[in-house]
Amino acid sequence: MDADVMAAMGISGFGKKPRKRQLDAARFDKAKREETSTSLPSPVNDQDARLSRAVPTLPPPSQPTRPAIENDSRESRPASPDSRQEGLSAEEPEYDPDEEYGPSVQADLPEFPITHELILKDHTKVVSALALDPSGARVLSGSHDYDCKLWDFGGMDQRCKPFKSWEPAESYHIHDLKYSPDGQRFLVISGTTQAKLYDRDGEEQATFIKGDPYIRDMKNTAGHVSELTSCAWHPKDVQTFITGSADSTIRIWNVENKRKQKTVIVVKSKERGARTKVTTCGYSPDGRYIAGACLDGTLHLWKTNSNFVRPDMTIQDAHVKGTETGSLTFSVDGNAILTRGGDHTVKLWDIRSFKRPIAARSEAPTLYPSTNAIFSPDNKYVVTGAGGPEKGGHGALLFMKRDNLEIVKRLDVGATPVVVQWHPKINQIVLGLTSGVLCVLYSPQTSLNGAKLLLNKGPAKRPTVEDMSDAVAAPAIIVPGVTRDGEFTSGLPNKRKRDKERQDPRKSHRPELPVQGPGRGGRVGASATQHVVQNLVRDTTRDEDPREALLKYAKVGDEDPQWTGAWRINQPKPVFAEVGEEKEEEEG
Repeated sequence: MDADVMAAMGISGFGKKPRKRQLDAARFDKAKREETSTSLPSPVNDQDARLSRAVPTLPPPSQPTRPAIENDSRESRPASPDSRQEGLSAEEPEYDPDEEYGPSVQADLPEFPITHELILKDHTKVVSALALDPSGARVLSGSHDYDCKLWDFGGMDQRCKPFKSWEPAESYHIHDLKYSPDGQRFLVISGTTQAKLYDRDGEEQATFIKGDPYIRDMKNTAGHVSELTSCAWHPKDVQTFITGSADSTIRIWNVENKRKQKTVIVVKSKERGARTKVTTCGYSPDGRYIAGACLDGTLHLWKTNSNFVRPDMTIQDAHVKGTETGSLTFSVDGNAILTRGGDHTVKLWDIRSFKRPIAARSEAPTLYPSTNAIFSPDNKYVVTGAGGPEKGGHGALLFMKRDNLEIVKRLDVGATPVVVQWHPKINQIVLGLTSGVLCVLYSPQTSLNGAKLLLNKGPAKRPTVEDMSDAVAAPAIIVPGVTRDGEFTSGLPNKRKRDKERQDPRKSHRPELPVQGPGRGGRVGASATQHVVQNLVRDTTRDEDPREALLKYAKVGDEDPQWTGAWRINQPKPVFAEVGEEKEEEEG
């Protein structure tokens, strides 16, 4: 049907129009950050300052964005077929910044999603590891308080608490966390020699083997013999990952085989002893290279189709010897490597000319060896955390240009950022701070979901007397197919549900009957103590004469000599001397 005819008939579209929820217009104002970012005197910073002055003139994020603009335009000029087509496409749920904001409005949007923040506080010590799943719905954090915590943006309420917390390796720090490319599993790397694999909900699936510490040749051990430092998933194979350790090896593992690794890469050092600690490792985006940084300051690259006898490319003095390189990140095109060293430097390398860094920044104090640096989703900037100039000083988040690592913006965040993650889908930055706090930075205009989901929810419902009484009451016994009144349901509407539950072995399992008596089948009943006491009382062998107990079987042995029948033939009969009456009287 033509658009003009539909407009004349008053038809705006087909199907039921979804009901839109009215939200508070000022729901994001409470989470707005104070202007504590420091601008630097450069042309880029002047542009940022101009953008920051233009941001407050934007309409509030809760106001209708494109529909409101279209309504105003329709009131000022007659409707045209093009405008009506735009109105029809406005009902599509897909997000497009070019359509939502015009070219003039989009030019005034903040370049970095740092205008608002969400604080997640549950750790008690520094957050040393951080990972986001590929969809951006969950955050996984690890800390020096030995805990791992899972956060779900869609399931959190205003209290902002994790839905699961556990200790993967008792009293060992968490060094690294990585989600698999499909988001169904994640790895936990702690100070132990064994990597652990968990599913999406935090249930342990496998603990990989540790090697024999008494074997000198690292190629002959089935696993690591020293503490783990880092891990990385293969970008295209969800069954393969690598781990780096202080035993001078990088090991390639298969998820299905936890008893032995696939391949061992032994890192040789020029120092005495020919061993060095592998502080971080990673895959290139296409999976062609494996990179590793070591404690002796070297940076190695191996091709994945080689025999790993020696590295294909090496830089000896990439960072200062004896300092731990916290992170190693490939760019999206795979041609550049970004390293964050423990010598307070950030360096950018090009693997096509792998001799010296193409850019370096030395004004980045490092407090913890796990401090990392990352690329922005558009690959134009580099983001990293920097400690304060003195002990107890405020840390900052540094935004630098990728070309020359020139600092574009310095954002003060209170405590020192240790780990930084910038998710490309939801366009939000998650920081792990030394105070044990997770800080989620976002912008209502340019970010999607994530931390915004909490503010899109209504206030928490206050508990009532009925809710408390239901919580205190005894749990009800649920019988399948029976209503609360005790009547059997017909089951016709829920036939598909019942068939699905019948296929589930756990739900269709017949419950065990209550045990009566002393117990059976290895299960003890309620009267077990009474049964034991009764048996103890019945035992009267201590009060019985042993001679009488043996003589009562003499008559049975004579009548039925089952075991002594041969004695009647072989055993001689005893002959006793006859005693006279006189001797009996003398003895008497």
